[in-house]
Amino acid sequence: MSTPATVQGQTLFDLLPALYKLRDAALAPLTAPQAAELRHLLGAAPLNTTQQLRLSHLQTLARGPLQSLLLLIDEQLAILADDLNQLYDDQFIETCAPWVIPYLGSLIGYQPVHGVATAIASPRAEVAHTISFRRRKGTILVLEQLARDATGWGAHATEQFQLIATTQSMKHLRPQNHYAPSLRRWQPGEYLGTGFDQTPHTIDVRSIAIARGRYNLQNIAIFLWPLTAQTITKATAPPVGTTNQFFRFNTLGADIPLFNNPISQGSTITSPAQPANVASRLTRRVLCADNQSGNGAVFYGEGNSLAVYLNGTLLNPYEIQIANLSGPDGTWTNTPTANTGISAAIDPELGRIALPPLASGAPSPNVQVSFCQGFSADLGAGEYPRSDTFTVQQEQSVLPFPDTASPARYATLQDAFAFALSSVPGNGQIAIEITDSGTYAPITPAQPSLVVSVPAGTTIELRAADGHRPTLLLPTEMTVTGGTNSTFQINGLLIAYLAVPAAPVPSALIHVPNDGTNALSNLNLSHCTLVPGLSLLPTGAPQFAGKASLLAEVPGLQVTIEKSIVGGLEIAPLASATISDSIVDGGDPACVAYAAPDGASGGGSLTLTGTTMIGKLHASLLNLVSNSIVHARLTLKDKWPAPVWADRKQQGCVRFSSLPDVAILPRQFNCVQPIGGVVQTVFYSLRFGGPGYARLHPATCDTIRRGADDGGEMGAFHFLLAPMRETDLRVRLKEYLPAGLEFGIYFEA
Repeated sequence: MSTPATVQGQTLFDLLPALYKLRDAALAPLTAPQAAELRHLLGAAPLNTTQQLRLSHLQTLARGPLQSLLLLIDEQLAILADDLNQLYDDQFIETCAPWVIPYLGSLIGYQPVHGVATAIASPRAEVAHTISFRRRKGTILVLEQLARDATGWGAHATEQFQLIATTQSMKHLRPQNHYAPSLRRWQPGEYLGTGFDQTPHTIDVRSIAIARGRYNLQNIAIFLWPLTAQTITKATAPPVGTTNQFFRFNTLGADIPLFNNPISQGSTITSPAQPANVASRLTRRVLCADNQSGNGAVFYGEGNSLAVYLNGTLLNPYEIQIANLSGPDGTWTNTPTANTGISAAIDPELGRIALPPLASGAPSPNVQVSFCQGFSADLGAGEYPRSDTFTVQQEQSVLPFPDTASPARYATLQDAFAFALSSVPGNGQIAIEITDSGTYAPITPAQPSLVVSVPAGTTIELRAADGHRPTLLLPTEMTVTGGTNSTFQINGLLIAYLAVPAAPVPSALIHVPNDGTNALSNLNLSHCTLVPGLSLLPTGAPQFAGKASLLAEVPGLQVTIEKSIVGGLEIAPLASATISDSIVDGGDPACVAYAAPDGASGGGSLTLTGTTMIGKLHASLLNLVSNSIVHARLTLKDKWPAPVWADRKQQGCVRFSSLPDVAILPRQFNCVQPIGGVVQTVFYSLRFGGPGYARLHPATCDTIRRGADDGGEMGAFHFLLAPMRETDLRVRLKEYLPAGLEFGIYFEA
């Protein structure tokens, strides 16, 4: 390491004879008062900023011309020494300068990639890993690790020649590779056609590179699990009917498949991935075999993929029976009987729980569940980290719900809002934070609905604590009013309608009425889910398809929606809405997803960024539509001139977006519309609650899958940059694939 220039310069000056130093000091342009001031500052401590600047100036004046010259020479010597030291450091990837990294990479054949996944985001680390990976080049475990690191998804690589049903060579016997699978074992049939298929197949000569053929001598199959397993911890299982015997995992009362919470393989993969290492669906046979391990179960247990609590006590694996509980509500099959030692039957493929019949007069059971549900990204309400999106950060301005004070200051959410209004601090910001993943229905005889009134200049935030996902069931609409410059924010909540017999269906889940006095300025939704169709039927279908989830009638209101899933939006013409990285689901492409409160006129000024909108859109102005998908169509009885319609076409822009074949819009740039009536957008599913909800299928045209302004996919999952992850994987596999072999990529839904 080089020595600082000032120290090195002083050392050079000290090498001179004392005579030259004295003569040089005599030539210094320093007056007697300045010399006295210099001595005073050198003896004083500590110095403020002004004194430090003055001391530096006097020290410069105290130097003679020879000393100043030597300082300049030493400065250049220090630069030269730094260059020599850096030249040595540049020989190693750990210490080289950033600009050297691509050159070192080119020496070993490293190809730069987008680096979307965290594991390959650092070029320096990637070049270093390349050197270590080259030592294992050509092995199947390296290919599997490359697939996992390059995409950030669960991955498994298989050599397809191992699964070909052929006459075996005596030099390479495969005793487990039978031409016909064993019918005595359930595993071959359970994993048939998946990434963990071990059943021999006849040869397939079609190309694996385009995912047509699979089983051939030169083929390597890369299986990817792009879904994430979102955890739900100790949520209240809703009962089915009035028998208190049947329950569902889904807090919305609909069937859902349960997923495995993947177990990490570590930073370096040393053994092939197993079903427990990827975010895959939990099946009955797999969970049943696992539960027979008792306390050694991989999938069941506290902190694992699945846990059931009965009256606050965790059921052990031997108390649980895995069964097929299919059938209409009220007639589920294979329900447990009394006095058998079985406390609950679970169906992981439908997300159902059945208890033995209750004894006469027994209290209603309290069933809580911890489980994982599959989804494409951290979008909508979930237990993933969200603390950086909280508006109210001061701990003293956060009110926990349920209340932790003794005696309790409030018992219901409505009481919590009333207490918050009386406790607003001087900065005008206060938050009500729900601290668990329970289900809340704000119903009291005195206050059946939830009314939020925000004073002028105040911000009230209703949020879920980080790591929790509460469910809020509303028997009527939530009414929000406010004064001038007031803001109401919701963060991390799942909000749905709770049907009440003989009660009218609300016009929306959240209503901002125009009563003449309402002057609410901002309504913000972050990481929220306003259930499309208000609530779900047991089959998962929307109960009131086409109903809006948000009705905003106040002129001048600014609605902001980020990383959320919402139903249809009805926004006043003089209001505005900004939506980013979200899904707006009107319930069907023919239903209305965005319009004015009358459901037909042009809604307020709209900005869409990275959004998937399912349903028709009519806005007074489209400020900007970018990297978005509007999936809409007209019916024969429709009076709309187009499924996407902006009243003002002279202002605004629509860019890098997928649109219906007929659209009345402002200027467009690089947009995609159906050709010859053929829809180019293919979704896994358009039903809310499913694992593949609003996710683009790989069969979707690349003009949409890679049509965003940065080469990513259009729509709500644009921020994942999935196509770039896939491209990074293809680049990496070409570097490490042995000569003569081909690879194909398969997505496991």
